[in-house]
Amino acid sequence: MKLVLLWSDILFFLLIAATVAGAVVASRTEHLRQCWRRVGQSRVGMGAAAVLAVFFLIGAVDSLHFRPQLPDSPQGEPRYSAEVLSALDVLLTPLRTRTEKTYSAPLATHLYAKETLDDAGRDFPPLQYPGTHLFGTDKVGQDVLYLTLKSIRTGLLIGTLTTLIMLPAAVFLGLLAGYAGGWIDDVIQYLYTTLNSIPGVLLIAAAVLMMQVAIDNHPEWFATSAERADARLLALCAILGITSWTGLCRLLRGETLKLRELEYVQAARALGVSGTRILWRHILPNVMHIVMIAIVMDFSGLVLAEAVLSYVGIGVDPNTISFGTMINTARMELAREPMVWWSLAAAFAFMFVLVLAANLFADAMRDAFDPRMVDR
Repeated sequence: MKLVLLWSDILFFLLIAATVAGAVVASRTEHLRQCWRRVGQSRVGMGAAAVLAVFFLIGAVDSLHFRPQLPDSPQGEPRYSAEVLSALDVLLTPLRTRTEKTYSAPLATHLYAKETLDDAGRDFPPLQYPGTHLFGTDKVGQDVLYLTLKSIRTGLLIGTLTTLIMLPAAVFLGLLAGYAGGWIDDVIQYLYTTLNSIPGVLLIAAAVLMMQVAIDNHPEWFATSAERADARLLALCAILGITSWTGLCRLLRGETLKLRELEYVQAARALGVSGTRILWRHILPNVMHIVMIAIVMDFSGLVLAEAVLSYVGIGVDPNTISFGTMINTARMELAREPMVWWSLAAAFAFMFVLVLAANLFADAMRDAFDPRMVDR
């Protein structure tokens, strides 16, 4: 096999490395260690963290990509398939390869629609792999459970990378506007107010379409269809990040306006401490609980946003398996007779569990990191 390293794979593993590094730093800092100890004492928070850990483990395994060697390749010059697989595809080989002719209901033994048989008129044909598809199969006979597990990586990338893209601008501009005031505050307010005045879906649609034109005009940039789909996924993350920083920026500005008037900040300014040092040592640590809670909450919103954008046709590449593409496909399936409901139900269930776990974990983090909640 030939290893394939996509940009999203690199960013995903850098994110995991940053999380590990953050955990090491937190273990060496007393107040952070106490906060995370309070998170660990929450049963609901730890249960949600366990669920998120399972999802991230599936996403990490699905980020190990390779191209298998063709069986008829010569000894001297091995040839590789144009199809890019992942380690998760290898683990889910039974689900990936056990395809049927078309739709089948969950754990069914026969196809979902009648067909004309040679010896028995019209009847439900038996499945090639009866009783093995937990969530049934889709229109082309693919296992729905396999598709939902493959959708997890896309949802995680949309939620995490987009949040990290918008975070620096939101934190920097929010703290700067609240502490500096004056014309700097006016400019930053004007910037995010103007951006909020533009309909978000239209702005994202215009940016995605422009990026899609650039990708279509330069096919030589991509060796495989997986690289092409990966480029559109990263472009979508960047576009969502650029358009979603305004809410956190406004929230941090208001909190900084309050903190800059407190006694210890006024004392530091009277002693001649620079504004940069005050922001770094006094303001930023006291708004980090807001930042951390916003990260988890924005993650949930962005996972849902991907489903909405893919539903209207401006989301990820159609070749990328995601919750949004599954829901978009299910739109047509719900209109047929008999109705095919299991693809929508599976995508909804997995996305619901992911978002619910993130929200519950955010609640536990709020209770642990917010100084106003500690003594309650």
